[in-house]
Amino acid sequence: MKRTLLIGYGNPDREDDGVAWHILRALSVKLGLPAPDSYEDDFTQTAQMDFAFYLQLTPEIAEEIAAYEYVCFVDAHTGSIPEPVRLIGVDADFQRSPFTHHLTPQSLISICETIYNKKPDAALLSVRGYRFLFTRQLSQETAELVPQAVERIWEWLHLKNILGQPAEQTNSFAGFNPYNN
Repeated sequence: MKRTLLIGYGNPDREDDGVAWHILRALSVKLGLPAPDSYEDDFTQTAQMDFAFYLQLTPEIAEEIAAYEYVCFVDAHTGSIPEPVRLIGVDADFQRSPFTHHLTPQSLISICETIYNKKPDAALLSVRGYRFLFTRQLSQETAELVPQAVERIWEWLHLKNILGQPAEQTNSFAGFNPYNN
């Protein structure tokens, strides 16, 4: 079984809806990995973790996540969550949606458990989006949340002992500006 999958989703052409790609990219930089230039490019995979980015979650992804011990979903939220950056555990819970193209991480874990009899330890990192216009750049407000989001994932990775013991807090974002990437 593979160790960890970091799976971002959203539409990078709709401003803050694409924040997950920026977060995964910043995490790659923090890990010292080459970062993709576009959401259409693949992330560098490591022995401990794989990265994936999708426009939306689909039932077919259940087969992919069944191969992992840990999965962290990364997405934008529109302000219905009180915290600008929140990391929560994800339990299997199939949720019906009036939109056929809408699938939640909870539903995806439920599908994975039902079909493949596997249930990875899952979390959802949700970051506040402020604008959803037609551009690939993040709003300044959401761009400023990217380092905090990366730190939350970093802490989660250490808590699950994926990267070893908790590291000291360091500013590994010197020179990194998610607003311009």
